[in-house]
Amino acid sequence: MEFKLSDEFLGTVAPLVVYWLYSGFYVLFGSNEKYRLHSKTEEDDKNLVSKRTVVKGVLLQQAIQSVVAIILFTVTGSDESPTTNGNHSLFDLGRQFLTAMVVLDTWQYFMHRYMHQNKFLYRHIHSLHHRLVVPYAYGALYNHPLEGLLLDTIGGALAFLLSGMSPRASIFFFSFATIKTVDDHCGLWLPGNLFHIFFRNNSAYHDVHHQLYGTKYNYSQPFFVVWDKILGTHMPFTLEKRENGGFEVRPVKVVKDD
Repeated sequence: MEFKLSDEFLGTVAPLVVYWLYSGFYVLFGSNEKYRLHSKTEEDDKNLVSKRTVVKGVLLQQAIQSVVAIILFTVTGSDESPTTNGNHSLFDLGRQFLTAMVVLDTWQYFMHRYMHQNKFLYRHIHSLHHRLVVPYAYGALYNHPLEGLLLDTIGGALAFLLSGMSPRASIFFFSFATIKTVDDHCGLWLPGNLFHIFFRNNSAYHDVHHQLYGTKYNYSQPFFVVWDKILGTHMPFTLEKRENGGFEVRPVKVVKDD
């Protein structure tokens, strides 16, 4: 008897597995100061939440994501055969991926920015994520459950629906988006990292946002920096080597509080 996993099942589970595997890869490098954007001492001293609490928070969000994904795949399911689903050209798949990236970026930029500008939402919801002043890989999805639902889960559902991708294509897109999100929060600057080469929105870019001076800037996530540049919330920075090893992200312009 042949055992086969459905595309819908893989589209639900694969991003969860990828999250912890890729995070684990960065944990191995986290003890090496020469790759860090903040020292290990800063990570321990500045962060306002325990790693145990972070893991529990991420698992809760992933549980919610899984339920929504199951519902979404059930509602949008079709009678197409796996063979039919696999007949998309590379051009079609590329178009779907780019559309999904733009939709997800747009949704997350405006929702993320609003959660900073609305004092109630920031104090009671989004500030949870900013307890990680020094981000690390497996804290990427540490959010208030409502924020996780609004930003990540609904944003992902819109990207899936508006791009018209199949459940099979979603396996790769959401796994890729998960890897990118983890990479942005890893707190490391590794030589040869392709995300740093091809994306201006990277771990250093997002580190600016997690610092006190940058909370009103660099809202864009997870792929591009377009909305930040168009709407004046882009903060340029330099990356300088620290004497004791690692790198330090420095803002280029002086920030004045409103």
